[in-house]
Amino acid sequence: MNWLFFSIATAILWGAAELFYKKGAQPHEKFSHLKICVWVGIVMGAHAIFTLLTQDINYNPINIIRYLPVSLFYIISMAFSYFGMRFLEESISDPIENTAGVICALLFVIFLNETIAPLTWVAIGIITVGVLGVSFLENKGDTPRKKRLGKKLAIIAFCMPFVYALLDAFGTFLDDAFFLIEDVANSPLVDVTTENIEAVANTSYELTFALFALGLFIFMKAKKVKFGPVPQHKDKILAAVFETAGQFTYVYALGGVDAVAAPILSSVCVVSLLLSRIFLKEKLSWKTYIFIAIVIIGILLMAVSEEL
Repeated sequence: MNWLFFSIATAILWGAAELFYKKGAQPHEKFSHLKICVWVGIVMGAHAIFTLLTQDINYNPINIIRYLPVSLFYIISMAFSYFGMRFLEESISDPIENTAGVICALLFVIFLNETIAPLTWVAIGIITVGVLGVSFLENKGDTPRKKRLGKKLAIIAFCMPFVYALLDAFGTFLDDAFFLIEDVANSPLVDVTTENIEAVANTSYELTFALFALGLFIFMKAKKVKFGPVPQHKDKILAAVFETAGQFTYVYALGGVDAVAAPILSSVCVVSLLLSRIFLKEKLSWKTYIFIAIVIIGILLMAVSEEL
């Protein structure tokens, strides 16, 4: 039953990561979202080096280039997410971002002509109702966010979780359809087996993130952006650590009973919602909470339907 422990741990770790991402994405700090990317790249790069030093995964550096399309979708989606977090409540952004699974399922239908189970269509319908409801309430009239940020920035901020969901879905689609496939001989990755392919892909992603972070650091130094002492970045660092730790436990969680593990892993937005309510004191209208609950129910239902 170790997989159950790792499933719960993953949901908690990633939920905690979302909390610290939000705390680190300060609206008044112009480059806070890019600084988060730098810290995530540092921690992920350190984990990748640790993996290479402690595990014999027969890693070929050319896989950084081979896996680049997937890595870029994931990394850029996260950068957009961090930008949105500067202005948007985590209680709203995280459930919307978790609709990436819906978009990914639709991509398989559109591009690979795969069929979707009836229960999955029901889940997609439920999620759509919830997202449309949140969108309607957020964009109706003069919301507090519009008054605080101005109409243009408020709209841009609200679009960020949707951009994240779209880009993350394309990354997952490429991953599942072309890279992390059962017939490893046809994977674009080289020197991979069924035993090491996931570790090779994850290491390539983490090394790419580290290089991306280095590029951002050089860019901000050229712009004369002040970083300040490390203790000032504790929330950003903790977010990066929780993110990477969750990625580690996620691999072991996948070894369990899918019909049980999947909804637990998909409950990250529930954990994030509770933590943001407790620690960030976020308060939304009761109507918005109802539609967010509808989105979460749809996500959990979809996770179950996909594994039945």
